[in-house]
Amino acid sequence: MAVFRKDPCGIICLIITYSAVLYADYVVVQWLILPTMAMSVSGYFHAVAFNLIVFLLITSHVRAVIADPGIVPLPAAAIDFSDMRFGVIPKNILSQDGENWSICQKCEAYRPPRAHHCRICQRCIRKMDHHCPWINNCVGEFNQKFFIQFLFYVGLAAVYSIVLIILCWTTTSSKHLKFPEHNAKVAHTIVLIVESILFGLFVCAIGCDQISAILEDETAVEQVKRNKGSRHQVEKSRTELLKEVFGRGSRLCWLCPFSTGRFPTITPPNFTQEV
Repeated sequence: MAVFRKDPCGIICLIITYSAVLYADYVVVQWLILPTMAMSVSGYFHAVAFNLIVFLLITSHVRAVIADPGIVPLPAAAIDFSDMRFGVIPKNILSQDGENWSICQKCEAYRPPRAHHCRICQRCIRKMDHHCPWINNCVGEFNQKFFIQFLFYVGLAAVYSIVLIILCWTTTSSKHLKFPEHNAKVAHTIVLIVESILFGLFVCAIGCDQISAILEDETAVEQVKRNKGSRHQVEKSRTELLKEVFGRGSRLCWLCPFSTGRFPTITPPNFTQEV
């Protein structure tokens, strides 16, 4: 189920993201590759390679933006909390598959384990890590893969941009530009360097946090709750934890934004036993 949040902060971040990406692509092609490597094999190679990274970056970002992060469906009828005080409505119930579902009083619905309420999305999200304005969506169980792919390709584009800057400025042909073009190239290059360093360090920090959270099997929300005395603890291997996020297919597909995401239908089960 595709979703799009009408959050002003998220929309502004989306505009900033695509403006920065398209500007970087413009500078790399128009001011770095064409003036120094035009009509050469290396020029064609770098132009195709960088635009391929940009394409994968945008694809993974779009999928992270519109993908259902794991929204818990609302019941057909709202729960009457007035009965809870008399024990008619239990605070926790056991589903047929053994999951201990709890009640979200904001959604007025039962939610599965490790689901948390997002105040921006105004819904409970399965295995919610955090709400990210840069994708204008929550990072949850079903779109975390695309979010990490987006971080990876932004970092790769940032590193590749700096490499191309070094290559193009050390090429002798770039020194023969006329005065106005030379100044324009210098200005665009400086902006691209600053952009690459800032975004590169930013996504590197977030990416490390995401991988660490996956390997520790603990989301950012659960980390906060652990500090308050509550902790989710299930022993799993690192490989199993990574496969839960990136899929159980070939590892070569882990960075492919076109592979099938985890979008199963979330249906509240038949609750048979109170706990």
